[in-house]
Amino acid sequence: MAAETPSEFMLKNPPTDGITAVKFGPNSSQFLLTSSWDTSVRLYDVVANHLRMKYNHPAPVLDCCFHDSVHCYSGGLDNTLKVYDFNTNTGTNVGTHEAPIRCVEYCPDVNVIITGSWDSSVKLWDPRTPCSAGSFPQPDKVYTMSVCGDRLVVGTAGRRVLVWDLRNMGYVQQRRESSLKYQTRCIRCFPNKQGYVLSSIEGRVAVEYLDPSPEIQKRKYAFKCHRLKENGVELIYPVNAIAFHNQHNTFATGGSDGFVNIWDGFNKKRLCQFHRYPTSIASLSFSADSSVLAIAASYMYENEEDKNQPEDQIYIRNVTDQETKPK
Repeated sequence: MAAETPSEFMLKNPPTDGITAVKFGPNSSQFLLTSSWDTSVRLYDVVANHLRMKYNHPAPVLDCCFHDSVHCYSGGLDNTLKVYDFNTNTGTNVGTHEAPIRCVEYCPDVNVIITGSWDSSVKLWDPRTPCSAGSFPQPDKVYTMSVCGDRLVVGTAGRRVLVWDLRNMGYVQQRRESSLKYQTRCIRCFPNKQGYVLSSIEGRVAVEYLDPSPEIQKRKYAFKCHRLKENGVELIYPVNAIAFHNQHNTFATGGSDGFVNIWDGFNKKRLCQFHRYPTSIASLSFSADSSVLAIAASYMYENEEDKNQPEDQIYIRNVTDQETKPK
């Protein structure tokens, strides 16, 4: 059990089954949204360490996001996108996909909610009415996606990566193949909008740049991480989660080895590693001012059914510049 320290504590009333996402509110480090296989979406006040609100889908929830400080969106195995109003405590079904919704993101630059689904499509939703603003086919099941200004980077099965312009969805801006050999697990964009970081199930992370010019593309690289040697054997773990520090453009990765690392992607250096958590890191989120990192430790059934897994927990960690600032 990780001991509670002044810099880190566990949230009370965590989800009771696999945690699929943790996301801080758009402009505070006080409110955290979580989605879970227990079918719930929960809103925490992390300052008071208090569960403020909870609502449910009929099936496990795979992702959620804030729209503004009083509305959130969520989707999952019921194929349905829901909007929830914190002020009135009411949820409304906005629309559906043909298969589970894997990703839910909000793009403030274009004021649009985006869902990515295992039905191999991305849909845009207008939050003002809530209604559909278009459906866009992808080459395969959507596994992960990230907003980068007014662009959207989508990672699908088959190791494909697509860059879309949210202001003009008439065509794909860029089609790429992952530079990693194995299945894509997570994509997150740099806050400075120059590129993205992509992780795979095979203990690797790639740093990619959006500018297609050859001189910029020369700067891309990949590295190994979340690997442990035990009895002379190297164990390789999926890298499940990536989160960016909004000021420093450094990023955290979380793996099924139970570790969280902080990286300086521009200088190709690891800045620090936190203590080992009790189980896999399923999701990570920095607060808007990046002073706080939410860490979801949640078993992801990498080894099928394992009966003796630790409880799902969300750790709230106050991070310092020493841990997150490029040296």
